[in-house]
Amino acid sequence: MTDARTVLYRGGSIYSASDPFATAMVVNGGVVGWLGSEEAANGQVAGVDEVVDLGGALVTPAFVDGHVHVTDTGIALLGVNLVGTRSLAEALDLVDAATRAARGRPVLGHGWDETAWPEGRPPFRTELDRASHGGVVYLSRVDVHSAVVSSSLAASLRLADHDGWDDSGRVERDAHALVREATRGGLDPSVREAYQEAALKHFAARGILTVHEMSAPHIAPRADLAGLLRLGRRGDLPDVLAYRGERAEDEQQARRLLTELAAEGIEVSGLGGDLNIDGSIGSRTAALATPYADSSPTDIGAGHDYCGHLFLEPEQVAAHLVACTRAGVQGGFH
Repeated sequence: MTDARTVLYRGGSIYSASDPFATAMVVNGGVVGWLGSEEAANGQVAGVDEVVDLGGALVTPAFVDGHVHVTDTGIALLGVNLVGTRSLAEALDLVDAATRAARGRPVLGHGWDETAWPEGRPPFRTELDRASHGGVVYLSRVDVHSAVVSSSLAASLRLADHDGWDDSGRVERDAHALVREATRGGLDPSVREAYQEAALKHFAARGILTVHEMSAPHIAPRADLAGLLRLGRRGDLPDVLAYRGERAEDEQQARRLLTELAAEGIEVSGLGGDLNIDGSIGSRTAALATPYADSSPTDIGAGHDYCGHLFLEPEQVAAHLVACTRAGVQGGFH
């Protein structure tokens, strides 16, 4: 809800192209109505409901984050946050603590980076089994292009039958998409909303008032995006612009996708976002012209000629862009 009051903010540094020396501004009903110097601000005091002393603070327009995954951000905030962990042992301790708090619920986490650990490798599924006492665990890498899972989760989804599975418990490509579908699609709506609300409040606290959600089938189901858009319209959280990474081969398919999405309450700014052409360097899934010089046994399918994985051919990329352009919607890739 927009604040209907008139407020004078003074004693700061106002970032503005129209007045680079402004130190004060008047906001009327959520709209900036005046900018000026500290001396000129004295003439504004009588006409406002409140005066706020900025104490030298910098005031800027709100920021836009052009590539987010809101539910995953919420999981990182409320689940097992492995960003910045200094060792494999520390990560396993966090899984153990989360398991005790979860009381039988799946343990979801994010942010491990084996290159920062002395062990130089991600957790094995057997280690996750011990830390979780046999529970369901999913931990995505910092780039979200690979993950590690526990044995119980791997068995329930028969991951060994899918491309991208490694017996160590590491998953990428099809196996990873299957895990994400199971862990995101199966979320209780109230739990999903709690993750999304936590993430949007986290963005707002950092001055980000518009986010571009890069949704895709391998990221989360359409219901996840529909719920997020409803939350973004609540009025007290950042606005959400939606992109959905579903590929179209021609104009008719692009229009059909847009119609399907609209029927599910999803208005998209583009058919793109996390429509992957390849993966990431950190997960060794990015497609390279020459082999990785530092391939390791943890690289699924690695060999002397391992160059990562290409998911789309140039002809498919071109067809999608032409289809989107003819359908009047933005196309894009990741």
